[in-house]
Amino acid sequence: MVKLAPSIMCSDFIQLKEQLDIFEKENIDYLHIDVMDGHYVPNFTLGPDFCKALSLYSPIPLDIHLMIENADNHIPAFSSFGKPLISIHPEAGYHPLRSIDFIRKNGGIPGIAIDPATPLEVIKYILPDIEMVCVMTVNPGYSGQKLLPQTMNKIRELRDLADGQGYTFDIEVDGNVSWEHIPAMVEAGADILVLGTSSLFDGKNGLSENIKKIREMTGS
Repeated sequence: MVKLAPSIMCSDFIQLKEQLDIFEKENIDYLHIDVMDGHYVPNFTLGPDFCKALSLYSPIPLDIHLMIENADNHIPAFSSFGKPLISIHPEAGYHPLRSIDFIRKNGGIPGIAIDPATPLEVIKYILPDIEMVCVMTVNPGYSGQKLLPQTMNKIRELRDLADGQGYTFDIEVDGNVSWEHIPAMVEAGADILVLGTSSLFDGKNGLSENIKKIREMTGS
């Protein structure tokens, strides 16, 4: 079953309470939170206080994507909201395996996020220790970007690698998860779809209607 993770960065913050109520009613799997520091990516978004407010209001698990440098300094602040998924970028720190262990020790579920240009070889020896790989299909930092087509092969290669080695981590796809691209992403091996302005938050239909459409497309 494909899991759905609305990108809260793309939500209507003025109507966020109502949207969270819809997500709970529709049994959404995760709330995807993009945390950006203006250094690793050229944008600033969200933070631990925002995540705390979400966790206090909504029972939906958090999927926290740390697009930040020196993630170890901030992991404790993001790990105390239930048992969140926390993904880091391996090139944003010096010792990613140590960071993964640090996430676990602080109560989070560790994941790795990889930029479009990052080869799978970089995370080969990390895969046994994580629960999720977030494959970025656009360059991280902004919503509304076009899909980088070569990233579809990366999803397939990662699925083949996971199946061949018997790994059980989820493959998350983040970036232009659109009506056009969702079927191919699922066919390539996606387990979790991060949904933004090109599908769930397209503004053309209601959230419940779009969620129903996505589930029909993905067989979930």
